[in-house]
Amino acid sequence: MSTQLIIKNAQANGIVVPAFNIPHLPMLKPIVEAVRDENAAALIQVARLEWKKMKAESLEAVAEEYFKYMDEKHTRLHLDHVPVIDEDYESVDYLAIIKRAMKAGYQSVMVDGSRLALNENIKATREAADCTHEAGIACEAELGAVVGHEKDGMSISYEELFSTRKGFTRIDEATRFAEESHCDWLSVAVGNIHGAIAEKTRNQKKPEARLDVEYVKELRKATKDLPLVLHGGSGVRQEFLLPAIKAGIAKMNIGTEVRQAYEFAMLEKQDIEFGRDAVYQKVRWMLKEYLRLSGAREQIMTV
Repeated sequence: MSTQLIIKNAQANGIVVPAFNIPHLPMLKPIVEAVRDENAAALIQVARLEWKKMKAESLEAVAEEYFKYMDEKHTRLHLDHVPVIDEDYESVDYLAIIKRAMKAGYQSVMVDGSRLALNENIKATREAADCTHEAGIACEAELGAVVGHEKDGMSISYEELFSTRKGFTRIDEATRFAEESHCDWLSVAVGNIHGAIAEKTRNQKKPEARLDVEYVKELRKATKDLPLVLHGGSGVRQEFLLPAIKAGIAKMNIGTEVRQAYEFAMLEKQDIEFGRDAVYQKVRWMLKEYLRLSGAREQIMTV
């Protein structure tokens, strides 16, 4: 079954496909095991910054690790955040990275042109999507400003961001983007924030984010049921998250909470299996209690 169909099934059933990031290679095995043991479905993914600034090594290294432990009844491999302009405002050869990923066996990819003007974002996304569609795989894109990856941290408080809707995906732009970009899924900004990647803030607890659920509904309508994606899923208050999923969030990225579970365990005890167990327990809790996805595989992974 294609990843595209998996995401569409999730949206049709009002549930979400969690996508777990791999900033440390040993985290991959326990995540796959936890997803399988909860009889759920999930994506395993890596972003460019996780091999540039963390310890994922490379997209090829993550793919190699994935194919050791994958369970095709429960998981797929996704390439997260390939920016056109990165968090340091440097240009990136994004098409070359996407082509590397397809060669390595990734089953969907994300191009991030959100730091570009709308016309340029549409153009870059269309180039990437047309490239992946030739290979029969889906392309995710981003519109709006999901903050948190800035090297100096967020420039305003979370409360100010939410109350002013600063960086929120604009409804009118989303309509045009959905029509012209050729993307398959759209990452939106509706109150969510990325986990910090700067060294000085990486170990801090994320703000408890809220989501504007009515705004999610408007975006879904404006994009004609294009599957919507929530980046920065760690730390979102459940009372907002579950209704947002019902409203149209079909894929949700989870990085900080699982990464910190591994890193804090490794600080406590320099033992990879101890760190893996911390990840396994955290992912099972997230699937069962936080996202309520235990047993959801049948709703997602069926034709």
